[in-house]
Amino acid sequence: MKRRFIGPVAATAAAGLVLAGCSSDDGGGGATETPGTGGSQPAGCEDYAAYGTHDGAAVELYGTISGVEAEQLTESIVPFEECTGIDVTYNGSDEFETEINIRVEGGNAPDLAIIPQPGLLQRVVGTGEVVAAPEAVEANVDEFWSEDWKNYGTVGETFYAAPLMASVKGYVWYSPSEFEENGYEVPTTWDELMELTATMAENGGSGDNYKPWCIGFESGTATGWPGTDWIEDLVLRQQGPEAYDQWVAGELEFSSPEITEAFESFGAIATNPDYINGGLGDAASIVDTAFQEAGLQILDGNCSLHHQASFYEAQWGEDVTVAEDGDIWAFLTPNVNADDPAAVTGGGEFVAAFNEEDATQALQAYLSSDTWANNRVSIGGVISANKGLDPANAGSDLGRESIEILQGEDTIFRFDASDLMPAEVGASAFWTGMNDYVTGTQLSTVLTDIDNAWP
Repeated sequence: MKRRFIGPVAATAAAGLVLAGCSSDDGGGGATETPGTGGSQPAGCEDYAAYGTHDGAAVELYGTISGVEAEQLTESIVPFEECTGIDVTYNGSDEFETEINIRVEGGNAPDLAIIPQPGLLQRVVGTGEVVAAPEAVEANVDEFWSEDWKNYGTVGETFYAAPLMASVKGYVWYSPSEFEENGYEVPTTWDELMELTATMAENGGSGDNYKPWCIGFESGTATGWPGTDWIEDLVLRQQGPEAYDQWVAGELEFSSPEITEAFESFGAIATNPDYINGGLGDAASIVDTAFQEAGLQILDGNCSLHHQASFYEAQWGEDVTVAEDGDIWAFLTPNVNADDPAAVTGGGEFVAAFNEEDATQALQAYLSSDTWANNRVSIGGVISANKGLDPANAGSDLGRESIEILQGEDTIFRFDASDLMPAEVGASAFWTGMNDYVTGTQLSTVLTDIDNAWP
């Protein structure tokens, strides 16, 4: 649920949006029809014809999404409601991970749930109450999503849940004007990033307490998760996707040389008093600094670099221009070798159903379509890895770049490792281990403690 801890980007209306519907001639949006209850749809609903009409039907959609982003989600479903006659109610909860289990076990499961972690999806499927995705949903996913994304919604041999939205992790935020003034260049390898860090430390900055990096781990009961993103980025770039997958599966221990290298690479920044924590304090301040606030030190000249996902764009404020020639921009954490294919980690959600009602299947199919992806992204604040999504519909330059990265044929993408690991590790020991590491606990002890948490 990590990407729900911050507020969304302000909605941006896209004039003249043409939805690529599921009944279009180019085969988009799921050619397999979802059974309807008969009747005719209103004029202008051609793109929604495959979902049928279900007058009087009601569907509950349940998830973690809240605030303005929940309002935007609801807005994206309005055309579907008008064309199908289905009344969709969205309910969001900050206690989703706990409450979904209570609701399912109590016989009060929602019709559909937006589940933010593949590991949580597996646990919910384990209740026996989640139904396999219908043909129309699977057809959409086969057409518009990569095999990896489909696998994240699959448990055992059964496909249950289509991907929904996504985020790209591993961005390093910086000030373009500062780079220009100092002759800094965006690094293309990890070694170049470390060389840049050393140069920045030597040159100093405009702030009274300047250090090259600003880092914050604080996130309430989830404090520590921003640190796991660092390790995930480094494991993927240093060791490759096969080792990353072995690590996620528990076949490669945290104390292995491969994972130890990633921690040491992170520690070369995060535990070096010359490199952190600009305007905030020493390494111990990382745990006490809210991740939402840490990067803002760049605006005050107290630091130059901040590692955080694409959704951090929302934190800069309306008076800050996020663009390559603006106040703030970002580059991806570089690979070990400049000519390696793009390697990114990210997160996302998955829509699972708890019944086989026609109206439930119709909404599940819509949410898996290119029609919904273009509709929702045009409203603003989110992106998706749906290959039928036109990047031009994103509300920002960074959003468009992130979509293009996700859609890239050569991009090596891996889902957030801590979200894939058992909760005892990914949402507990890994988080606390990151906190311990930056506050002085010996690395070998940290890694052994995390390994011991593996069920």
